[in-house]
Amino acid sequence: MHTETVTAGEPVVTGEAVTDTATPSHPRACANCQTQLLGPHCHQCGQPVKGLVRHFSSVIGDLFDTLLALDSRIWRTLVPLLLRPGYLSREYLAGRRVSYVSPVRLFIFLCLTTFFVMRLTTDWGTELVPDKVVMGDFADAETVAEVEELRREALAGLDKAIVEGQQENVPSVLNDGLAAARKQVDRQADRRIEQLGGELPTESAPVESEAVTSAEEPGSPDGSEWTEVKNFSPGVNAWLSERLQRVDENARVIRDDPNLFREALIGAIPSMLLVLLPLFSLMLWVLYVFQRRLYMEHLIVALHSHAFLCLALLLIELLSEVEDTLAPGVLRGAVGWAGMLLALWMPLYLLLMQKRVYAQGWAMTLLKYSVLGILYCILVGLATTITALATLVSL
Repeated sequence: MHTETVTAGEPVVTGEAVTDTATPSHPRACANCQTQLLGPHCHQCGQPVKGLVRHFSSVIGDLFDTLLALDSRIWRTLVPLLLRPGYLSREYLAGRRVSYVSPVRLFIFLCLTTFFVMRLTTDWGTELVPDKVVMGDFADAETVAEVEELRREALAGLDKAIVEGQQENVPSVLNDGLAAARKQVDRQADRRIEQLGGELPTESAPVESEAVTSAEEPGSPDGSEWTEVKNFSPGVNAWLSERLQRVDENARVIRDDPNLFREALIGAIPSMLLVLLPLFSLMLWVLYVFQRRLYMEHLIVALHSHAFLCLALLLIELLSEVEDTLAPGVLRGAVGWAGMLLALWMPLYLLLMQKRVYAQGWAMTLLKYSVLGILYCILVGLATTITALATLVSL
Protein backbone atom coordinates (compact mmCIF):
# COMPACT_ATOMS: atom_id res chain seq x y z
CA MET A 1 0.00 0.00 0.00
CA HIS A 2 1.27 3.46 -0.83
CA THR A 3 -0.15 6.91 -0.49
CA GLU A 4 -0.05 9.54 -3.21
CA THR A 5 -0.69 13.17 -2.44
CA VAL A 6 -2.38 15.15 -5.22
CA THR A 7 -3.64 18.68 -5.66
CA ALA A 8 -7.03 19.84 -4.39
CA GLY A 9 -9.95 18.78 -6.52
CA GLU A 10 -8.27 15.53 -7.79
CA PRO A 11 -9.01 11.98 -6.58
CA VAL A 12 -7.09 10.76 -3.56
CA VAL A 13 -5.49 7.33 -4.08
CA THR A 14 -4.91 5.13 -1.03
CA GLY A 15 -3.96 1.61 -2.02
CA GLU A 16 -6.54 0.56 -4.56
CA ALA A 17 -9.37 2.71 -3.21
CA VAL A 18 -10.25 5.84 -5.13
CA THR A 19 -12.52 8.55 -3.62
CA ASP A 20 -13.60 11.92 -4.98
CA THR A 21 -13.35 14.90 -2.63
CA ALA A 22 -16.39 16.51 -4.21
CA THR A 23 -19.86 15.75 -2.78
CA PRO A 24 -23.29 17.25 -3.56
CA SER A 25 -23.08 19.37 -0.40
CA HIS A 26 -19.42 20.32 -0.97
CA PRO A 27 -18.85 20.67 -4.73
CA ARG A 28 -15.40 21.33 -6.12
CA ALA A 29 -16.52 24.05 -8.58
CA CYS A 30 -19.16 26.75 -8.73
CA ALA A 31 -22.29 25.46 -10.44
CA ASN A 32 -22.79 28.84 -12.10
CA CYS A 33 -19.35 29.73 -13.54
CA GLN A 34 -17.32 26.52 -12.90
CA THR A 35 -14.67 28.45 -10.93
CA GLN A 36 -12.83 26.37 -8.32
CA LEU A 37 -14.35 27.07 -4.92
CA LEU A 38 -12.30 28.36 -2.00
CA GLY A 39 -15.10 28.87 0.51
CA PRO A 40 -18.90 28.96 0.99
CA HIS A 41 -19.25 31.58 -1.80
CA CYS A 42 -17.77 31.73 -5.27
CA HIS A 43 -15.10 34.45 -5.38
CA GLN A 44 -15.76 34.96 -9.09
CA CYS A 45 -19.54 35.43 -9.36
CA GLY A 46 -20.58 35.59 -5.69
CA GLN A 47 -23.05 32.71 -5.82
CA PRO A 48 -23.32 30.82 -2.50
CA VAL A 49 -22.56 27.12 -2.46
CA LYS A 50 -25.68 26.36 -0.45
CA GLY A 51 -29.04 26.89 -2.12
CA LEU A 52 -32.58 26.05 -1.07
CA VAL A 53 -32.52 22.69 -2.88
CA ARG A 54 -31.28 20.64 0.06
CA HIS A 55 -32.62 18.91 3.16
CA PHE A 56 -35.33 20.93 4.89
CA SER A 57 -33.66 20.45 8.27
CA SER A 58 -30.52 22.15 6.94
CA VAL A 59 -32.56 25.16 5.75
CA ILE A 60 -34.26 25.47 9.16
CA GLY A 61 -30.89 25.26 10.90
CA ASP A 62 -29.49 28.09 8.79
CA LEU A 63 -32.62 30.14 9.50
CA PHE A 64 -32.21 29.80 13.25
CA ASP A 65 -28.52 30.61 12.97
CA THR A 66 -29.40 33.83 11.14
CA LEU A 67 -32.05 34.78 13.68
CA LEU A 68 -29.79 34.13 16.64
CA ALA A 69 -26.98 36.17 15.07
CA LEU A 70 -29.42 38.99 14.34
CA ASP A 71 -30.74 38.90 17.90
CA SER A 72 -27.26 39.18 19.35
CA ARG A 73 -26.49 42.15 17.14
CA ILE A 74 -29.78 43.76 18.08
CA TRP A 75 -28.98 43.65 21.78
CA ARG A 76 -25.47 44.97 21.14
CA THR A 77 -27.12 47.79 19.18
CA LEU A 78 -30.14 48.75 21.27
CA VAL A 79 -28.25 49.41 24.52
CA PRO A 80 -25.84 52.02 23.11
CA LEU A 81 -28.63 53.40 20.91
CA LEU A 82 -30.63 54.21 24.04
CA LEU A 83 -27.89 55.18 26.48
CA ARG A 84 -24.87 56.40 24.47
CA PRO A 85 -25.70 59.37 22.23
CA GLY A 86 -23.76 59.37 18.97
CA TYR A 87 -21.85 56.16 19.73
CA LEU A 88 -23.34 54.05 16.93
CA SER A 89 -22.92 56.79 14.35
CA ARG A 90 -19.26 57.30 15.25
CA GLU A 91 -18.63 53.56 15.19
CA TYR A 92 -20.24 53.23 11.77
CA LEU A 93 -18.37 56.21 10.31
CA ALA A 94 -15.12 54.81 11.74
CA GLY A 95 -15.66 51.57 9.82
CA ARG A 96 -16.62 49.34 12.76
CA ARG A 97 -19.95 48.09 11.43
CA VAL A 98 -20.18 44.30 11.54
CA SER A 99 -21.00 44.08 15.27
CA TYR A 100 -24.15 46.21 14.98
CA VAL A 101 -27.40 46.19 13.05
CA SER A 102 -27.15 48.38 9.98
CA PRO A 103 -28.75 51.86 10.39
CA VAL A 104 -31.38 51.24 7.69
CA ARG A 105 -32.51 47.91 9.16
CA LEU A 106 -32.44 49.35 12.67
CA PHE A 107 -34.65 52.30 11.76
CA ILE A 108 -37.14 50.26 9.74
CA PHE A 109 -37.37 47.59 12.47
CA LEU A 110 -37.94 50.10 15.29
CA CYS A 111 -40.23 52.34 13.27
CA LEU A 112 -42.56 49.54 12.21
CA THR A 113 -42.49 47.96 15.68
CA THR A 114 -43.21 51.23 17.46
CA PHE A 115 -46.20 52.27 15.40
CA PHE A 116 -47.55 48.73 15.27
CA VAL A 117 -47.57 48.69 19.07
CA MET A 118 -49.17 52.15 19.14
CA ARG A 119 -51.94 50.96 16.86
CA LEU A 120 -52.64 48.15 19.33
CA THR A 121 -52.44 50.16 22.54
CA THR A 122 -53.86 53.61 21.81
CA ASP A 123 -57.61 54.24 21.83
CA TRP A 124 -59.33 57.47 20.92
CA GLY A 125 -62.70 56.26 22.11
CA THR A 126 -66.01 56.27 20.26
CA GLU A 127 -67.57 59.45 21.64
CA LEU A 128 -65.02 62.10 20.72
CA VAL A 129 -67.29 63.44 17.97
CA PRO A 130 -70.88 64.12 19.03
CA ASP A 131 -73.83 62.82 17.01
CA LYS A 132 -75.24 66.29 16.50
CA VAL A 133 -72.34 67.40 14.34
CA VAL A 134 -73.91 66.24 11.09
CA MET A 135 -74.24 68.38 7.97
CA GLY A 136 -77.88 69.27 7.36
CA ASP A 137 -79.30 68.77 10.88
CA PHE A 138 -80.61 72.33 10.96
CA ALA A 139 -82.69 71.76 7.80
CA ASP A 140 -85.20 69.80 9.89
CA ALA A 141 -85.77 72.68 12.34
CA GLU A 142 -89.12 74.47 11.81
CA THR A 143 -88.70 77.38 14.24
CA VAL A 144 -85.90 79.70 15.33
CA ALA A 145 -86.15 78.25 18.85
CA GLU A 146 -85.51 74.75 17.50
CA VAL A 147 -82.49 76.03 15.57
CA GLU A 148 -81.04 77.67 18.68
CA GLU A 149 -81.62 74.52 20.71
CA LEU A 150 -79.83 72.42 18.08
CA ARG A 151 -77.01 74.95 18.00
CA ARG A 152 -76.52 74.79 21.78
CA GLU A 153 -76.51 70.98 21.78
CA ALA A 154 -74.07 70.76 18.88
CA LEU A 155 -71.66 73.34 20.32
CA ALA A 156 -71.81 71.71 23.76
CA GLY A 157 -71.03 68.33 22.19
CA LEU A 158 -68.13 69.78 20.22
CA ASP A 159 -66.68 71.48 23.29
CA LYS A 160 -66.91 68.21 25.19
CA ALA A 161 -65.22 66.39 22.31
CA ILE A 162 -62.35 68.91 22.25
CA VAL A 163 -61.77 68.52 25.99
CA GLU A 164 -61.86 64.72 25.76
CA GLY A 165 -59.48 64.83 22.80
CA GLN A 166 -56.98 66.86 24.80
CA GLN A 167 -57.22 64.41 27.69
CA GLU A 168 -56.71 61.43 25.35
CA ASN A 169 -53.69 63.07 23.67
CA VAL A 170 -55.47 63.11 20.32
CA PRO A 171 -53.36 64.83 17.61
CA SER A 172 -53.99 68.56 17.37
CA VAL A 173 -55.15 68.26 13.78
CA LEU A 174 -58.34 66.50 14.99
CA ASN A 175 -58.99 69.19 17.60
CA ASP A 176 -58.42 71.83 14.93
CA GLY A 177 -61.02 70.09 12.83
CA LEU A 178 -63.47 70.15 15.74
CA ALA A 179 -62.82 73.88 16.20
CA ALA A 180 -63.56 74.43 12.52
CA ALA A 181 -66.73 72.37 12.94
CA ARG A 182 -67.91 74.82 15.63
CA LYS A 183 -67.73 77.64 13.11
CA GLN A 184 -69.56 75.53 10.56
CA VAL A 185 -72.32 74.81 13.07
CA ASP A 186 -72.75 78.56 13.67
CA ARG A 187 -72.87 79.28 9.95
CA GLN A 188 -75.47 76.59 9.29
CA ALA A 189 -77.59 77.69 12.23
CA ASP A 190 -77.49 81.35 11.13
CA ARG A 191 -78.39 80.41 7.57
CA ARG A 192 -81.38 78.37 8.74
CA ILE A 193 -82.53 81.25 10.94
CA GLU A 194 -82.40 83.57 7.91
CA GLN A 195 -84.44 81.07 5.90
CA LEU A 196 -87.06 81.03 8.64
CA GLY A 197 -87.18 84.84 8.64
CA GLY A 198 -85.69 85.24 12.09
CA GLU A 199 -83.14 87.81 13.25
CA LEU A 200 -79.54 86.86 13.77
CA PRO A 201 -77.82 87.70 17.06
CA THR A 202 -75.23 90.43 16.54
CA GLU A 203 -72.40 88.26 17.83
CA SER A 204 -73.40 85.41 15.55
CA ALA A 205 -73.51 87.34 12.28
CA PRO A 206 -71.57 85.37 9.70
CA VAL A 207 -68.43 86.98 8.31
CA GLU A 208 -67.67 86.02 4.71
CA SER A 209 -64.14 86.16 3.36
CA GLU A 210 -63.47 88.17 0.21
CA ALA A 211 -61.37 85.39 -1.28
CA VAL A 212 -63.70 82.50 -0.51
CA THR A 213 -67.44 82.17 -1.13
CA SER A 214 -69.77 79.33 -0.29
CA ALA A 215 -71.84 77.65 -2.96
CA GLU A 216 -74.02 74.59 -2.77
CA GLU A 217 -72.76 71.65 -4.72
CA PRO A 218 -75.67 69.95 -6.50
CA GLY A 219 -74.15 66.50 -6.12
CA SER A 220 -73.24 66.81 -2.44
CA PRO A 221 -75.31 64.93 0.10
CA ASP A 222 -77.80 66.75 2.32
CA GLY A 223 -77.19 70.03 0.53
CA SER A 224 -73.70 70.31 2.02
CA GLU A 225 -71.67 73.34 1.08
CA TRP A 226 -68.25 73.21 -0.53
CA THR A 227 -65.61 75.89 -0.56
CA GLU A 228 -65.08 77.58 -3.93
CA VAL A 229 -62.02 79.76 -4.39
CA LYS A 230 -62.61 82.54 -6.89
CA ASN A 231 -59.07 82.68 -8.27
CA PHE A 232 -58.92 78.93 -8.96
CA SER A 233 -59.92 77.35 -12.25
CA PRO A 234 -63.14 75.32 -12.47
CA GLY A 235 -61.10 72.14 -12.74
CA VAL A 236 -59.23 72.86 -9.50
CA ASN A 237 -62.46 73.78 -7.71
CA ALA A 238 -64.09 70.57 -8.96
CA TRP A 239 -61.09 68.58 -7.67
CA LEU A 240 -61.35 70.32 -4.28
CA SER A 241 -65.10 69.74 -4.13
CA GLU A 242 -64.64 66.05 -4.78
CA ARG A 243 -62.04 65.76 -2.00
CA LEU A 244 -64.15 67.77 0.42
CA GLN A 245 -67.12 65.55 -0.29
CA ARG A 246 -65.01 62.49 0.52
CA VAL A 247 -63.82 64.19 3.71
CA ASP A 248 -67.43 64.82 4.69
CA GLU A 249 -68.39 61.20 4.00
CA ASN A 250 -65.41 59.86 5.92
CA ALA A 251 -66.07 62.28 8.78
CA ARG A 252 -69.46 60.67 9.23
CA VAL A 253 -67.79 57.27 9.53
CA ILE A 254 -65.13 58.57 11.93
CA ARG A 255 -67.85 60.15 14.06
CA ASP A 256 -69.07 56.67 14.92
CA ASP A 257 -65.60 55.12 15.29
CA PRO A 258 -62.64 57.57 15.59
CA ASN A 259 -60.30 54.60 15.89
CA LEU A 260 -60.64 54.02 12.13
CA PHE A 261 -58.93 57.34 11.55
CA ARG A 262 -56.39 56.61 14.31
CA GLU A 263 -55.35 53.30 12.78
CA ALA A 264 -55.06 54.77 9.28
CA LEU A 265 -53.08 57.78 10.50
CA ILE A 266 -50.65 55.79 12.63
CA GLY A 267 -50.21 53.33 9.79
CA ALA A 268 -49.21 56.19 7.47
CA ILE A 269 -46.63 57.72 9.83
CA PRO A 270 -43.75 55.31 8.95
CA SER A 271 -44.07 56.28 5.29
CA MET A 272 -44.07 59.94 6.31
CA LEU A 273 -40.86 59.46 8.30
CA LEU A 274 -39.19 57.78 5.33
CA VAL A 275 -39.92 60.92 3.32
CA LEU A 276 -38.69 63.24 6.08
CA LEU A 277 -35.40 61.40 6.66
CA PRO A 278 -33.68 62.67 3.47
CA LEU A 279 -34.89 66.20 4.24
CA PHE A 280 -33.50 66.01 7.77
CA SER A 281 -30.19 64.76 6.35
CA LEU A 282 -30.18 67.67 3.90
CA MET A 283 -30.63 70.11 6.79
CA LEU A 284 -27.64 68.56 8.55
CA TRP A 285 -25.59 68.81 5.36
CA VAL A 286 -26.41 72.52 5.04
CA LEU A 287 -25.65 73.25 8.70
CA TYR A 288 -22.32 71.42 8.58
CA VAL A 289 -21.37 72.13 4.98
CA PHE A 290 -17.94 73.47 5.97
CA GLN A 291 -17.00 70.12 7.53
CA ARG A 292 -17.00 68.68 4.00
CA ARG A 293 -18.81 65.54 5.04
CA LEU A 294 -20.61 63.36 2.52
CA TYR A 295 -24.40 63.52 2.43
CA MET A 296 -24.53 59.81 3.32
CA GLU A 297 -22.69 60.51 6.56
CA HIS A 298 -25.49 62.86 7.59
CA LEU A 299 -28.03 60.23 6.52
CA ILE A 300 -26.40 57.73 8.90
CA VAL A 301 -26.76 60.25 11.73
CA ALA A 302 -30.39 60.86 10.75
CA LEU A 303 -31.16 57.15 10.71
CA HIS A 304 -29.68 56.61 14.16
CA SER A 305 -31.39 59.66 15.66
CA HIS A 306 -34.79 58.66 14.28
CA ALA A 307 -34.24 55.07 15.38
CA PHE A 308 -33.59 56.35 18.90
CA LEU A 309 -36.78 58.45 18.82
CA CYS A 310 -38.80 55.41 17.74
CA LEU A 311 -37.24 53.31 20.51
CA ALA A 312 -37.94 55.99 23.10
CA LEU A 313 -41.56 56.35 21.95
CA LEU A 314 -41.97 52.59 22.09
CA LEU A 315 -40.67 52.42 25.67
CA ILE A 316 -42.82 55.38 26.73
CA GLU A 317 -45.91 53.74 25.25
CA LEU A 318 -45.14 50.44 26.98
CA LEU A 319 -44.49 52.19 30.30
CA SER A 320 -47.80 54.03 29.94
CA GLU A 321 -49.61 50.74 29.40
CA VAL A 322 -47.90 49.22 32.43
CA GLU A 323 -48.78 52.26 34.53
CA ASP A 324 -52.46 51.92 33.60
CA THR A 325 -52.52 48.33 34.83
CA LEU A 326 -50.97 49.11 38.23
CA ALA A 327 -52.86 50.14 41.31
CA PRO A 328 -52.05 53.56 42.79
CA GLY A 329 -48.87 53.32 44.81
CA VAL A 330 -45.11 53.61 44.81
CA LEU A 331 -44.60 51.23 41.88
CA ARG A 332 -47.07 53.07 39.66
CA GLY A 333 -45.46 56.38 40.56
CA ALA A 334 -42.02 54.99 39.71
CA VAL A 335 -43.24 53.80 36.29
CA GLY A 336 -44.77 57.20 35.64
CA TRP A 337 -41.52 58.95 36.57
CA ALA A 338 -39.58 56.59 34.32
CA GLY A 339 -41.74 57.56 31.37
CA MET A 340 -41.34 61.25 32.18
CA LEU A 341 -37.56 60.96 32.50
CA LEU A 342 -37.40 59.11 29.21
CA ALA A 343 -39.37 61.90 27.54
CA LEU A 344 -36.93 64.48 28.96
CA TRP A 345 -33.98 62.34 27.82
CA MET A 346 -35.08 62.54 24.18
CA PRO A 347 -34.14 66.20 23.43
CA LEU A 348 -31.04 65.97 25.63
CA TYR A 349 -29.93 62.82 23.82
CA LEU A 350 -30.25 64.51 20.42
CA LEU A 351 -28.21 67.49 21.62
CA LEU A 352 -25.42 65.27 23.00
CA MET A 353 -25.47 63.18 19.83
CA GLN A 354 -25.05 66.24 17.65
CA LYS A 355 -22.21 67.50 19.86
CA ARG A 356 -20.30 64.18 19.86
CA VAL A 357 -20.71 63.32 16.18
CA TYR A 358 -19.82 66.74 14.75
CA ALA A 359 -17.39 67.72 17.53
CA GLN A 360 -18.03 71.47 17.56
CA GLY A 361 -18.09 73.84 20.53
CA TRP A 362 -21.14 74.09 22.73
CA ALA A 363 -22.15 77.55 21.51
CA MET A 364 -22.17 76.53 17.85
CA THR A 365 -23.78 73.19 18.65
CA LEU A 366 -26.59 74.83 20.62
CA LEU A 367 -27.21 77.33 17.84
CA LYS A 368 -27.38 74.69 15.13
CA TYR A 369 -29.40 72.36 17.36
CA SER A 370 -31.98 75.12 17.91
CA VAL A 371 -32.21 76.02 14.23
CA LEU A 372 -32.47 72.38 13.23
CA GLY A 373 -35.07 71.66 15.90
CA ILE A 374 -37.31 74.59 14.97
CA LEU A 375 -37.17 73.91 11.23
CA TYR A 376 -37.72 70.18 11.64
CA CYS A 377 -40.63 70.66 14.05
CA ILE A 378 -42.30 72.92 11.47
CA LEU A 379 -41.63 70.34 8.78
CA VAL A 380 -43.02 67.52 10.92
CA GLY A 381 -46.11 69.59 11.72
CA LEU A 382 -46.79 70.27 8.05
CA ALA A 383 -46.14 66.66 7.11
CA THR A 384 -48.44 65.39 9.88
CA THR A 385 -51.22 67.75 8.79
CA ILE A 386 -50.89 66.70 5.16
CA THR A 387 -50.77 63.05 6.16
CA ALA A 388 -53.88 63.45 8.34
CA LEU A 389 -55.79 65.18 5.54
CA ALA A 390 -54.66 62.61 2.99
CA THR A 391 -55.71 59.86 5.40
CA LEU A 392 -59.12 61.47 5.89
CA VAL A 393 -59.62 61.69 2.11
CA SER A 394 -58.45 58.15 1.34
CA LEU A 395 -60.00 56.41 4.36
